[in-house]
Amino acid sequence: MPSNVAVRVAPGSSQLQHGLAASEVELDLPRGFADDVHAEARRAAGDVRLPDLDRTDLPLITIDPEGAMDLDQAVHIARDGRGFVVHYAIADVAAFVAPGGPIDLEAHRRGETLYGAGSKVPLHPPELSEDAASLLPEQVRPALLWTLRLDAAGALTDARVERARVRSTARWSYTGAQAALGDGSAPEVITLLREVGLLREQQERERGGVSLPLPEQEIEEGPEGLRLVFREQLPVEGWNAQVSLLTGMAAAAMMVRGRIGLLRTLPLPDPRDVERLRRVARGLRIDWPTGLDYPEFVRRLDPTRPEHQAMTVACTRLLRGSAYVAFDGELPEHTRHEAIAAEYAHVTAPLRRLGDRYTGEVCVSLCAGEPVPDWVRSALPGLPDELRDSARRASAYERAVLDLLEAASLAGRVGQEFDGVITSVRESGREGGAGASGSASSGVVVVADLGVEAPVRSADDAPLPLGEEARVRLAGADVASRSVVFEWTRPR
Repeated sequence: MPSNVAVRVAPGSSQLQHGLAASEVELDLPRGFADDVHAEARRAAGDVRLPDLDRTDLPLITIDPEGAMDLDQAVHIARDGRGFVVHYAIADVAAFVAPGGPIDLEAHRRGETLYGAGSKVPLHPPELSEDAASLLPEQVRPALLWTLRLDAAGALTDARVERARVRSTARWSYTGAQAALGDGSAPEVITLLREVGLLREQQERERGGVSLPLPEQEIEEGPEGLRLVFREQLPVEGWNAQVSLLTGMAAAAMMVRGRIGLLRTLPLPDPRDVERLRRVARGLRIDWPTGLDYPEFVRRLDPTRPEHQAMTVACTRLLRGSAYVAFDGELPEHTRHEAIAAEYAHVTAPLRRLGDRYTGEVCVSLCAGEPVPDWVRSALPGLPDELRDSARRASAYERAVLDLLEAASLAGRVGQEFDGVITSVRESGREGGAGASGSASSGVVVVADLGVEAPVRSADDAPLPLGEEARVRLAGADVASRSVVFEWTRPR
């Protein structure tokens, strides 16, 4: 299912609250910050030294989900001749975190912020992540300020990053920004974000990259109880993401040239997985012409249609194999992120991802012509394993939350039948796609109308119809065990 979970649990849903608490204990998630971490955060917030470079003249804005307080990025865009200049301020977490100190050690234990149902387990204590280090409006903050120059077609022509003091002038939500664009009241920076975002999407198409428009899975409470639904991304979310991608690509290029850093990589997809997706598309009755490549097919998906939402979820299979690669001197054998079709690094979310603090520091040092600090160099070799482990924990937590909510929303519908698509099959303990033998009697079904992806079994041990539309019966939905299973019966 999508990794960007956005769900809310009704306050009176005691069974759900108990299940959420149980999953956190089961996964041994952090339960708050120790006193020494809070104490250091308060001290750091009071003692931070602002950079000498003053760029509070830039009318930066933030655009985030409604109610967000951990604001990593602030943006300003202006015309620059026939092109554009993008200023992108990233929270300077290193200004508050002493290497080897209590906050640093705890951040290495956590790795990233974990998101659950209406709650989160933050990477950094709230004194920093939601206050002193966050780019909140009308607050002067230390930041890593990227200056990115684009030509008229949106191609990057120059990039640099430096420490600066900045001030965000306004906090926008995605819904508010999209509404302002719709009614014509959006300020120039948001209209230029749309213009630059569209140009960067065209750049993405030309280089062969693809961005999955992953829907969020939300839970609604109505007269018939809980119901899981997909919510498609707003266009402004995609344009904002393009600025982040642009910065990550610029950072990766810097680090490759400097032969030191931390990249996010992804290998080319397995052709068997692409063929499997073609079968899923046929099952969902989505046209995928023979000569149309995968990136262009994804761009044709309509996120407002349930079957296309289900197809997008199935496409996440091609994102498996992503990894972090650290280097200092010799470049790694593979440096590209093949979904982006470029070298890429995570660098824009240091409040929520541990590695971004290190990549930002590398880029600032390279741009200034200064040595990369020893505390960064010494940590680089161990970061890929730390970040891999934290990503696994985050994935397990999100899966547990979604399993729980799916079970809760479907508990009263056991025995009912639904239309779905068998997206994978399992044989002898191994999951298969288009290359599977076809004899597997268990697998995974996507039921688009319910917004769920769940196990499915064959009622009579007949091979499941991989990649085809199938009528399935909800055979079980147990909240206590966070389990949902569907059953398929071979048509007579």
